[in-house]
Amino acid sequence: MTDHQFATSEVVEHVFSKDLFSQWLGISVLEVKPGYSKIVMSIRPEMINGLGIVHGGIAFSLADSCFAFACNNRNNLSVALDTSINFLKPVHVGDKLFAESTELHNGKATGLYHITIKNQYDHLVAMFKGTCFRTSKRLL
Repeated sequence: MTDHQFATSEVVEHVFSKDLFSQWLGISVLEVKPGYSKIVMSIRPEMINGLGIVHGGIAFSLADSCFAFACNNRNNLSVALDTSINFLKPVHVGDKLFAESTELHNGKATGLYHITIKNQYDHLVAMFKGTCFRTSKRLL
């Protein structure tokens, strides 16, 4: 692991340690590198809506956490400026969801990220796009 990768991981560990909501979701960080993150979580019964499928806010929150870990991991405090999500397939209790962030633009003031959410069968269940604003403040 290079010093840069270590710093990236250290930033994500710091952010995650304070992110009680992501911890409540049961998220685990699988991989980080500059501008990239991959995370996973399992769907629990209390995450289901009145229609018997996962509440859209759960999938959105998973993607939003993946977005946050990717856009902040260079140790530049970045906040969401604009986000959107498309739900493609229903998610059910017991499903395992993987979110993976791809950096499309890394600018001085903004960043643009595309996050895919796939289930344990590698089926695409949602797509999220996020634009962040970079504050030029350090996390560590």
